Amino acid sequence: MARKPKLDTILAEAVDTARLSLVEIAGESEIGEHLGVTAEGERLVTHRFISHKKGYQGWTWFATLARVPRAKAKDLTVCEVGIIAGEGSLLAPAWVPWADRLAKEEIEAAQAEQGTADGEQPSEGEPASAAGDDQSSGQPQEKLEGEDDSTSAQDDLAADEESDSEDEDAAQALKSPARRQVRRRRTAQRTAARRRAAQRNRARKDG
Repeated sequence: MARKPKLDTILAEAVDTARLSLVEIAGESEIGEHLGVTAEGERLVTHRFISHKKGYQGWTWFATLARVPRAKAKDLTVCEVGIIAGEGSLLAPAWVPWADRLAKEEIEAAQAEQGTADGEQPSEGEPASAAGDDQSSGQPQEKLEGEDDSTSAQDDLAADEESDSEDEDAAQALKSPARRQVRRRRTAQRTAARRRAAQRNRARKDG
C-alpha cells in the first residue's frame, strides 16, 4: 500500500503565494476564501479557494505549489493554477450527436422531402430520345406538300439527327436539368429543319 505523502509545512503556509498566483488568471474579487490544502506528493501541495466568478458558482480555484529541498518560502515554485468543478456546479449538458438530437417528426419530414425531390426527376435509365420525341410531338408541324417536300425534310432531319447522335451518350450521363436542355435544343433544330425544307421546296416550285 502506497504511503500517504506528508504535508509540507512551508508549502501549506504559503496561502498568500497561492492566491497571488491565481490573480494572474482571475480578478482578485473572484477569488474567495481559502478552502484548504492537500498534499499531492513530497514537497508538492495544492491550495483551494472558493470561486466568486460569475457563472462559476460551485467551482473551485486551485494553485499547486512545490519546492526543492531546503528551499525557503520565497523560493517556491508555482506548478499549475486553474479552476475545477465541484459538487453541484453548473455544468454544460453532455454533448449529444446531431443525428440523435433530431426529433422523429424532423426525420420523417426530411425523408418525405427527399422522396418528393427524387420523384420529380426522371429515372437515370430513361432514354433521352424518348423524352425528346414526347416534347417534339407537342410542337406544331407544318404540312409539306408533294413527295419532294417530304423527301427533302426527311433528308434534313436525318442530317440533324446524325449530328446530334454524338451528344446522346453524354446527355445520358448528365443530370436531369442538363438533359432537358439538350432535348429542347434538338427539338428546336428539327423544327427549324422542317421549316427550311418547306421554304426551299416552295422556292423551287415558284421558280
